[in-house]
Amino acid sequence: MKFTKNFKEITKRDVGIAGGKGASLGEMTQAKLAVPPGFVVLATAFDQFLSETDLKQEIQAELDKVNYKDTNSVDRASNEIRDMIADTKFPADLGKEILSEFKKLKAEYVAVRSSATAEDSKTASWAGELETYLNTNQKELLNNVKKCWSSLFTPRAIFYRHEKYPDLTPAPLLGKARGKASLPLTKGENKKGYISVAVVIQKMVQSEVSGICFTVHPVTKDKNQMILEAGLGLGEAIVSGQITPDSYVIDKRDWSIMDINIAEQTMMITKKGKATIHAKVPKNKGGKQKLNGKKIVELAKLCGQIEKHYGFPCDIEWAMEKGKFYITQSRPITTL
Repeated sequence: MKFTKNFKEITKRDVGIAGGKGASLGEMTQAKLAVPPGFVVLATAFDQFLSETDLKQEIQAELDKVNYKDTNSVDRASNEIRDMIADTKFPADLGKEILSEFKKLKAEYVAVRSSATAEDSKTASWAGELETYLNTNQKELLNNVKKCWSSLFTPRAIFYRHEKYPDLTPAPLLGKARGKASLPLTKGENKKGYISVAVVIQKMVQSEVSGICFTVHPVTKDKNQMILEAGLGLGEAIVSGQITPDSYVIDKRDWSIMDINIAEQTMMITKKGKATIHAKVPKNKGGKQKLNGKKIVELAKLCGQIEKHYGFPCDIEWAMEKGKFYITQSRPITTL
């Protein structure tokens, strides 16, 4: 059984095995959009890890103790489960397959991102609930895959599931077929409604500028307007809310720029040596417009292509390295 798939082998129909992020990146790769190369460690790999290491029962026992009215109870369960996963040896066969796929990328550094199999429907988004590890090298790869798996059990992720699926709580993982919360189901059982986690491994883009695009104005809900947000450095600073980005409003009917709002940026996330760091932005740089007019229009048209491909409003993450745009994520806008 193969536990990894290249983006070229994945489509939007593969959310169940590749998660929302993985399925989206596969779909955009198939559509020949500018996606950095990569592969997905399928959700079945996480199931196999739990099965091979006999962690399933231990984790379930911790989940069964959770009292959702007590924050400390959730924190305790989260810490116990994450420690269990961290302390468990990575299965050799699984590790060998992942490292083999990593070598095919011919990339010194990759981004390692969690991708929940219930991720990013039109009514709910897991964005920000699970973890991402940037600038990961071969030595750190398998440990960061384990951290992504265990991020399905962060307090935030546990509470998020509790809010979204209250009829099934206490349910960090769901097994609707059995009418109760469960960890990965055994072979032959119906997996409908079950949440697992895949891991996206993608060649790292060392972006000079990066950001987000909403292909429909999220505030006015005007379908003829698109908003681009741009900041210096890696996109994690914007996604995590650590900086206020520039924002540009574009008219999708003729690609004219309707509004430019420049933000003062004092900090950026960037790679220095082998580390991902928070660096100070020089004053003469932080207050300048992050993308010029020509680049704004080029990016807007690319994001317009993505919206047209999917047929619904998209929330897109992008990065620009050496003047070239790359798309690192696209999901439905859930607030419209």
